[in-house]
Amino acid sequence: MMLIRYLSQIGRYFIMLKEVFNRPVKWSVMKQLILKEIDDLIIDSLGIVCFISIFVGGVVAIQTALNLTDPLIPKYLIGFATRQSIVLEFAPTFISVIMAGKMGSFITSSIGTMRVTEQIDALEVMGINPLNYLVFPKIIALLFYPFVITVAMFVAIFGGFIAMTFAGVPSEAFISGIQMDFDPYHVSYAYLKTILFAFILATVPSYHGFYMKGGALEVGKASTLSFVWTSIIIIIVNFIVTQLLLS
Repeated sequence: MMLIRYLSQIGRYFIMLKEVFNRPVKWSVMKQLILKEIDDLIIDSLGIVCFISIFVGGVVAIQTALNLTDPLIPKYLIGFATRQSIVLEFAPTFISVIMAGKMGSFITSSIGTMRVTEQIDALEVMGINPLNYLVFPKIIALLFYPFVITVAMFVAIFGGFIAMTFAGVPSEAFISGIQMDFDPYHVSYAYLKTILFAFILATVPSYHGFYMKGGALEVGKASTLSFVWTSIIIIIVNFIVTQLLLS
């Protein structure tokens, strides 16, 4: 019974995706909606992303240094290991799970509130495709999500550099480790994951907000459920993409 319910939800999700691109709203209106979503979802996320990144980058560097205590192991490996951890996993995946709470809850609650207050019904009465009006601008806005991940990468590596400077590791050694054996393919892999995560962040919370039922209390429940499922899907997609591209 539960399997049938999940399959029906998956089917409804793909139907939603199809409807998002039907009967588009006029560009003059859509442009303003996209700019608003960029401000709400991208610009407003940079502060918390920078705050988290600089400290987690420092923690990654410190933990790496603690595991490389053998005097025969060169210090530049700290910078190398820090860079690999941040570029491959921390920035694209860890930040995306955090954004599932920040962005996802915001998207679900805003659309869910519109459902509760019957604003979505009003859009349908006016002949406007509510899915295109509400979800499509979010998808376009999150095309800029790789910029957020790029900022997270740079800030996290800088946080690791600061932490190692206070720990007495020569800055030249740390920078040399960051530059050592750099493989552009790893960055491409990280950005491919980021684009997939961006689509998940835009659509899964929108689904939970659009199809929620009930009143104000259910908006909170939908936001929580949205965060859980968005995080689960991001982790599963991360595993699949890693298996396909790095195994």
